[in-house]
Amino acid sequence: MISVIAASAAIFASALFSAAHAATIAIDVGHYFEEPGVISARGRPEFEFNLVLARAIEAALNSRGHAVQLVGADGAMKELWRRPRAARGTDLFLSVHHDSMQQRFLTTWTYEGVERLYGDRFAGFSLFISRENPAWRTALRCASAIGGELRKAGFKPSLYHADPVYGESRAFADAQNGVHYFDHLAVLRRASMPAVLFEAGVIVNREEENRLSDSKVQNDIAARVVDGIESCVN
Repeated sequence: MISVIAASAAIFASALFSAAHAATIAIDVGHYFEEPGVISARGRPEFEFNLVLARAIEAALNSRGHAVQLVGADGAMKELWRRPRAARGTDLFLSVHHDSMQQRFLTTWTYEGVERLYGDRFAGFSLFISRENPAWRTALRCASAIGGELRKAGFKPSLYHADPVYGESRAFADAQNGVHYFDHLAVLRRASMPAVLFEAGVIVNREEENRLSDSKVQNDIAARVVDGIESCVN
């Protein structure tokens, strides 16, 4: 009888722990059908990459008992301000993107009979927060945690967004973990909850595009992102 009571108590305690640590996360799918973002080295629109990775992160969060609100998955949400508004009431807003680089670093190649732009100079992930977001300190903690988990798994931050050149110059908030300030970015500054923009990798880089198209890599990134989210939101 004692063992049954102890087992029941343990199950109840576990349920309470899970409920206390469950969060509601908004996952924003960057861009939309009419303006799909970066075109990869092989001609795939960024929106496709964003949607696949957002769904992988959603699945990883759900598997750990968290609730997810997917924003922009239908490819029809044009106005940036609508995205954080749609996420009201969530604990964290994560906008999922894939990256490019400055035009001067791009050149052309022919892939399947079509001339495409590519650039192999830079690779890696980046994270951005806005100090105009009312919860930016929590956003920074979350971004640093995500970057730290990605680094532990072997992923590397790109770092080039801090280069002192036109179009970049995004100051580091946490250089070690690839976090930059992007103060005026609407999707971050208009959020009422902590908000982070995540560039998962550089899809104009031919090698990185292939890697980011691999479902195993996508799931690994998703798991590491969720590890970071859990360590800061909880």
